[in-house]
Amino acid sequence: MLIRGLVRAQLGLALSLAAAVILLLGSLPIAFALFPALSDVYVFGLRLPWLLLGVLAYPLLYAVGRLHVRQAERIEDDFSKAVGTDS
Repeated sequence: MLIRGLVRAQLGLALSLAAAVILLLGSLPIAFALFPALSDVYVFGLRLPWLLLGVLAYPLLYAVGRLHVRQAERIEDDFSKAVGTDS
């Protein structure tokens, strides 16, 4: 029963972070379709869509991955304390 709670907590974490990434990155093409003038904006010599989707998406994914690992480890530590098998 406790294992099921651990799995649910980690699944909830993974799904919520995946939903946030999908929402953030998925909304960008929609924004560019709704506001075509954004596609003509240049930042640091790159068009805004290329900068956001081709360059800045990777640090976002890295940060979300780090957050996921940190939170998953916290969940596992809480589980270990609840079970009484501190390692």
